[in-house]
Formats: sequence, structure tokens, C-alpha cells
Amino acid sequence: MRGTGAPGSFTAPSSPLSTSMTPTERAHERFRLGGNAIVTGGAGHLGFTLSKALLEHGVRGLMIFDVNPAETAAKVDVLTAEFPDADIRFLTVDITDEAAVDAAVAETVALLGPVTTLLNFAGMGYRGHAPDWTTRDWNSMSNVNTVGAFFVARAVARHMIVHKTGGSMVFVANISTHQVNFPQRQGPYNTPKAGVKAMVRSLAGEWARYGIRVNSISPGYMDTILGEDDGFEEVRRAGPGGHSLARIGQPDELCGVVVMLASRAGSYFNGSDLLVDGGQALFV
Repeated sequence: MRGTGAPGSFTAPSSPLSTSMTPTERAHERFRLGGNAIVTGGAGHLGFTLSKALLEHGVRGLMIFDVNPAETAAKVDVLTAEFPDADIRFLTVDITDEAAVDAAVAETVALLGPVTTLLNFAGMGYRGHAPDWTTRDWNSMSNVNTVGAFFVARAVARHMIVHKTGGSMVFVANISTHQVNFPQRQGPYNTPKAGVKAMVRSLAGEWARYGIRVNSISPGYMDTILGEDDGFEEVRRAGPGGHSLARIGQPDELCGVVVMLASRAGSYFNGSDLLVDGGQALFV
């Protein structure tokens, strides 16, 4: 029986969808989420778009972690207006603060109930000439993009284990973990993102016994605020060289794969990193 505590009980497959359901109902159920979710970086372009997707697919309670309270409050108002039946909240959280993360996750569980979905999408970018990189640059990138992501995942996993709910975690890595996006000079960004990919595999192997699936996506060039600099503008004008679709991606184009990984439809994905790059990596 699933979730009894017996060996393998938290990793057993869900019962088959009922044949009494219509084909349309079964299709909807396969991608239905329900439960409660945390989205880090939820006020950002990607995080907000994906928060909306979670709500569209049935998440009942949503907590956004972000460092910008004014912007986050405005985004929560937008989501609440569109999804009045959902309980949507936010907390101002610096994910590099270990104690603050633990407290925020505990408060989320107290307010919403057990969390079964985590989208770890908080991040920061950096581009600069390698001889100019400083210790502060490296530490900032690593603390937000890798260490902070771990703090959140660990805090959520502890509650999933205690409540015996299992769940799904989706991290954001980057195509830069697979190839160098020249002419963008972003070593301090690429390196911790590669660490995210390795961390996901490690956590997936360790936490699967508790029914916790851990995966990541590696987006290619996306039309977000992290792409608003001179180096990226060259790519925006010309289209990524050797790119099969010859364009950058839109945040909404990440929704399908993230919902799939978080839902029943992705129940056999664990430790995977899915490239969502429009075919950019085909020609490398």
C-alpha cells in the first residue's frame, strides 16, 4: 500500500485512473496538481508565470517567497483576482538566510497545510569579463543560485518527511550547465547553475525513499529580465546562432514541462534535467 512506511511504499505508483472517468476527465486528472505549493522567486517573470500555471492546474494554496515585498504583493493581488478560490500568500524571504528559510517554510505549513510542490526558481544573474570577477561575485551567485536553493529544498523536504506526503520539487538550472553561451561572459552564473544540476541528482537519489521526486529544467535563452543587458541584446537581435527555432523562448513555454514534472504525469521522472531550449543544444 502506498505511503504505509513499508519499504518502497512511498515510491509505489499511484492507482490507475478510474475507467469510470471520461477520457477528458482522465486527461485532466493526469495533470491536476491540488495541494499546496511554494514558489521561490515568484514575483519574477518566470516565477510569476509558473505560479499562475500551478493555480490553473489546481493548486489550492500557494506561498510565494521573494525579496521584493512591494512587487510580490502586487503580483499576489493579480493572482488572487484571477483565482479567488485559492489561498495565495507571500513571505519576504532571503533564501540565503538559513534560519529565515526554515521559519518561512514552517509558517507556510502552519498557514496552508503540508506542501507537496516546490518550484525553486529564485535566482540572480551575472555577466562580466573573467579578469574582473571578484570573490563577492562568486559568493553572491553561489549563495543564491545553489546554496539558497538547497536551504529551501531541505526545509521543505523535512516537512514532507514528517507529514509523509511526498511531493515534487522542480529546480531551475540553465542551458549554461550544458554548454557555454558565448559571447555572454557569465562564469560566476554558469558554475553554480551546474551545481544545481548535480545537487538535484544527489537529492533525488537520497529523498526518493520518502516519495519526494526532485528534477530540474534547463531553459535556453528566455525573454526575461535576466536577458536585459548588452551581451544578450546581440542574441535578441540576431537570434541564437545555430538555434533550430532561431528565436528566444517565452516564459509561458516553460509551463508545460514544469506542470508535468510536478503532477501525476511526471511520476516516473526523478533526478532528471530537462532541456527546454528550442533545440539550441542540437548543434553543439
